[in-house]
This record gives sequence, structure tokens and C-alpha cells, in this order.
Amino acid sequence: MRLRLYRGKWAVVWRDGGTTRRRSLHTADRELAERRFRDVKIERPGETVADSMAVYLAEKRLTARSFHSMETAWRALASTFGHLRPDQVTRDLCRSYASKRKRGGVSDGTIIKDLGVLKSALRWAKPNSGATFAMPAAPPPRERHLTREEFDRLLSGAALPHVRLFLLLALSTAGRASAVLDLTWDRVDFQRGAVRLSKGEKGRKGRATVPMTERLRKALLEAYAARESDFVVEWGGRQVKSVKRAFASAAKMAGVSDISPHVLRHSAAVWMAEAGRPMEEIAQFLGHTDPRVTFRVYARFSPDHLRKAAAALE
Repeated sequence: MRLRLYRGKWAVVWRDGGTTRRRSLHTADRELAERRFRDVKIERPGETVADSMAVYLAEKRLTARSFHSMETAWRALASTFGHLRPDQVTRDLCRSYASKRKRGGVSDGTIIKDLGVLKSALRWAKPNSGATFAMPAAPPPRERHLTREEFDRLLSGAALPHVRLFLLLALSTAGRASAVLDLTWDRVDFQRGAVRLSKGEKGRKGRATVPMTERLRKALLEAYAARESDFVVEWGGRQVKSVKRAFASAAKMAGVSDISPHVLRHSAAVWMAEAGRPMEEIAQFLGHTDPRVTFRVYARFSPDHLRKAAAALE
């Protein structure tokens, strides 16, 4: 094992078979890093999938942005895979797991995420473990989006001010719920009229810097004047961790069905496409690194989509 500076922070680096491993010491101070280095004990994965997953989760606990979802996935996976050796994970077993989860009402998308966590963990712990995987087919792109009238009803159905602010932010920035709930006032620039969803991390999904709409600016100014914490969406002076329950209540009050907070992001993109905005522009607004993803999902909502092709058939 040795110390190495990685992206401004010291880390322990070692070789595990033919793979280089790294564990951050979470400091840029060399002296502190050397003290922490003396206390580091690198655990080796054991023989079972559960052993490998335990080490993987311990490694990712302080670094993975989606650690909670990894833990949730493993709770679902453990009874089927935990007692096995990695080489006993087969395509047939994955298909059996998927069938069992589907019978329990779990979506293909969730099953894909579960098996994806298992696959990543085993590749990290034992790159040549012999495990093989079969995934359900990816679900089709979401079709459900709100009309403008539905969104206004949803806004009217939100009894609490922090829920109304969340709705306006999520639609007006096209941000994911997690990005909106993480937003702090230092990233709201009233002078430039912009909201920066990203905290500055590289590779953060869908966190762009976008201009404020006039309706959002008004709501933000009111919230800023009444703020009790650093978080834009707050309740009782504390960050709001989830709006699922409040969102469902607002939807019920508004008589709008079959929606989730993510529908707000999807609706924003659809509205931009319906207005004829270029796919490259919508991709930047959504924070997509590859405009082909945007085109595949939203091009069909554009008023000009395939019109030239149809004209050739006249």
C-alpha cells in the first residue's frame, strides 16, 4: 500500500490481483493523511457474494452519491445471492430473481438497478469471478407528462409553501428531485437570474445551470426573505429530504393521477420540445452529456419531427 494524491485528496492505493484499488483518506493535508494511513486496514473480500458486497459497500459508503439506493438494492438481493460464491451467479438465477420480483409488483427498471449493483460489486471485488448476468429489457421511455393546465392544478393543490416551491423549481429548472432538494441559496444567483443545480462535482447526472423564469424568480425572492436555513426547499428550518408524500397529496387534491416528482422534469423537456427548441439546447437544460439521449426520448414531441420525411411522400 502507498499514499497517492488523487483529485486534491490523499488516498491509499494498493494492488488486488491485477486490479488497482483506491480508498480516499478525505484530506488534502499530508501529515494528517500519513496518520490516517497508519490506521488503515484493507479488508479482502471473502468467499461469498455477501462477503464481497460487504466490502464493496464499506468502500462506497463515503464516496458513492447513490449509497442509499445501493443498500436498498442489496436488501432485495441478499436472500437470493448472499450465500453463493460469485461464480454461482448465473443468467438463469438472475432471470429467476427478476421473475420473483415482478410477481411482487416490482418494475423492470428497479430490477435492472438491483442487478446492476450486484454486477458492479462483484466486478469491483473479484474481476474474474465467473459471475454472469441477464437483465430484463429496459423499460420504454416515460410517456406521462403534465399539461400546463394540470401543472397549475397541481400547484393549487399544494397546501404547504415548501411543496409549492419544490414544484416550481422542479418544473422551471427541469432538475431531478434530489438536485432540487439539495439546492442551497449560494447557488441561486439573483443578479444573473440563474440557478446552479450542480455543487461543482464532475459527473453529476442532470445538474445544469439554468436561467430563472419570472414566476420562479418571484417565488425564490419570497422564499429567500423568509429563509431559516441554507437550503432553498426547507421546512421548519431544516432541509426537506423527500417530497413523495406531500407530492402525492397535492396530486390527489388536484385530481391528477399517475404521476411522480420525476414527471415534472419530463414535462419540462416535453414543453420545450413542443415549443420547437433544438434538441441540443434541451440536452444542455437537462444536463445530458449525450444529446442523442435527449433526441431519442423527446424528438417525437417536436412539431417539426419527421415533417420533411413526410413531405417526401406527398
